[in-house]
Amino acid sequence: MSPQMNDEFHPTRTAALERLSAFVPKAGSAYAARRNYDLGPGQHSNVSTLSPYLRCRLIMEEEVLQAVLARHSYQAAEKFIQEVYWRTYWKGWLERRPQVWHQYQQELSRAWDDLQTQSGLRARWEAACLGETGIDCFDAWAHELTRTGYLHNHARMWFASIWVFTLELPWQLGADFFMRHLLDGDPASNTLSWRWVSGIQTQGKTYLARTSNISKYTEGRFHPKWQLTSEAHPLSARPTPEPIPLAEDGTIDPHGKTGYLLHEEDLNPAFVLDGLAHSASAVLAPQTKFGPLETASHVHRFRALAIDDTVNRWGDRLGDCARVNDADAILEWAASNGIKQIVTAYAPIGPVASVLSDVAQRPEAPKIIRLMRHYDRAAWPHATRGFFPFKKNIPALLEEMRLLPTA
Repeated sequence: MSPQMNDEFHPTRTAALERLSAFVPKAGSAYAARRNYDLGPGQHSNVSTLSPYLRCRLIMEEEVLQAVLARHSYQAAEKFIQEVYWRTYWKGWLERRPQVWHQYQQELSRAWDDLQTQSGLRARWEAACLGETGIDCFDAWAHELTRTGYLHNHARMWFASIWVFTLELPWQLGADFFMRHLLDGDPASNTLSWRWVSGIQTQGKTYLARTSNISKYTEGRFHPKWQLTSEAHPLSARPTPEPIPLAEDGTIDPHGKTGYLLHEEDLNPAFVLDGLAHSASAVLAPQTKFGPLETASHVHRFRALAIDDTVNRWGDRLGDCARVNDADAILEWAASNGIKQIVTAYAPIGPVASVLSDVAQRPEAPKIIRLMRHYDRAAWPHATRGFFPFKKNIPALLEEMRLLPTA
C-alpha cells in the first residue's frame, strides 16, 4: 500500500492558485447544491479540493475567502465559507484543549498494542486498511485513499462510521489510518472529526452511515444494502476538558542574532519575514510520525516538494537555507550560527509543535519565538463550544478582514 502521489495534486503554490481560480465560479449555488455528492476518484470537481494546499498553507484561508467573496455574495457562498472555517474551528478547539490530542495518542498506543495480541482484531484492521472487507463502498474508499491521498468529505464520514460501528474497530486506529494517508491530514480536523462520528466530540451524538444516503450521494455507484449496521451507540470517553487561553506571541529582541525556521505547518512566510532581520535560515523536514507507523510515501513526498517550492520561491529572502530533521539538528544549526533567538510561524498541536517544544525545553536552546497569524488569533478564541455557536462569528471575522462591508 505505498502508492505514487496522485498527479491530481501538484505541491506548488502555482498549482494551488490555479485550482482556486478554477473553483471560484462554482463556489456559490453550484457548490451548495452539489457539495455532498461523491462521484469517485478524479470526479471531485463539485468541491474545491484545496484542502491539501490549505493544510500546509501554500495558499491562505484569507486568499480563498477573498477570491470567493469577490465573485459571490456572502449569502450565495455561505456553505463554502463555512467549510473553510470548519478547519479553522477544529484547530482552535484543539489548540485550547491540548489534553485531547495527548489522550488520543495514548489511546492509539494502547489500541496498537491490542493489535499485537488480539488476532481477530488485527485481521479486521488489516482487511479494513487493505480494502478487503467485502463492503464495496468502504473497500473502494480505502483504495482511493491509499492510492490518491484524498477522499471526499462525505465519504470520510461514511468510512469512519462503518469503521467504528459496522466493523467495530477502535476509532483511534481509523483516525491513524487517515492521518497516515491523507494529503490534508491534520491533527485537529482529523482527530476531532473521528471523535464526532463516534459520539465523543458532541457527547451522545453519533453519525450513522445509511444505505439510502450513500446510494443517493454516490448517484447509485454504491448501495450497501444489508451490509451496514442500523445502530450507532455513542462510545464512552473522558469528560471534555475546559478550554485554556491561547499562547501569546514572544517578543523579538532587535539586537539578538536571529535565525528563521520554516516548517510544513506554514509555507507562506511573508508575515514572519517582512521586517525580520535574520542572519540564518533553516527548514524543518516533514515530520513523518503521527503514531506507531510512518506516514505514507505520497504524504511525505507532497510535503517535501511543497517545502522545496517555498524555499525556491523565497530563496532571495532565505539565503542559504539549512535542512534540519529534528530538535537536535535545530540546536546544532543554531549553535553553529551563534543564534540567540529562533523566529518561526506558530505551529498548532501536532508533530512540528512537539519538535519546537522539545527545542525550547533544552537548557542550551536559544529563545523560541512562535508568531501566530492574525487570522488564527481572531478566530480561535471563539472555538469554545460547538461549531454552530462559532459560525455566528464568521460575518464579523470577515468584516474585520474587510472582506464584507461593516454592518
